[in-house]
Amino acid sequence: MNIAKYYWDLNKTALKETKAILKNHSHPKFAIRMVTFLSRCDNPKKLFSFFSKKDFIEFWPSVKAHWVKISRESDFRDWWQTIYEQILRQHKQEELAPKGVGSVFFLKVGRVIREARVQRGLSQKELAVIVKIRQPDISKIEEGKKNITLKTLFALSKALNIEKINLG
Repeated sequence: MNIAKYYWDLNKTALKETKAILKNHSHPKFAIRMVTFLSRCDNPKKLFSFFSKKDFIEFWPSVKAHWVKISRESDFRDWWQTIYEQILRQHKQEELAPKGVGSVFFLKVGRVIREARVQRGLSQKELAVIVKIRQPDISKIEEGKKNITLKTLFALSKALNIEKINLG
């Protein structure tokens, strides 16, 4: 990322220093440099080409606190706070979601559901309509890549006449 676009008021020496500061979240000037950047950038892709979303989750609270000290109101700060909350929600969902091929339990449940669906001659789309969920969710469930609620499991079991799932 070319940060000179966002730090047009800095000379070459200060710009070079800023690049080093932005690579060190614990630097005393990090928050002030980030406030400048974020107040001039309205494109999360630009930010995330330089910082990971995980880094943003980590450093945003301190940057926001500094920003509040220097400016009580800021539309840009509020906008970045919304971005932060969305990424945090997404990050927490990813932490809760089964990793990789999924846990053994998710795989077993998915296999039972797929077998019952195929045995009944239903497509994933037809099952999704019956259970009132999306077809891609049926696919993820069958692959063992989606954690489902008991309510969804009950609805799938009822639609497919599944009386028992052996997880042992």
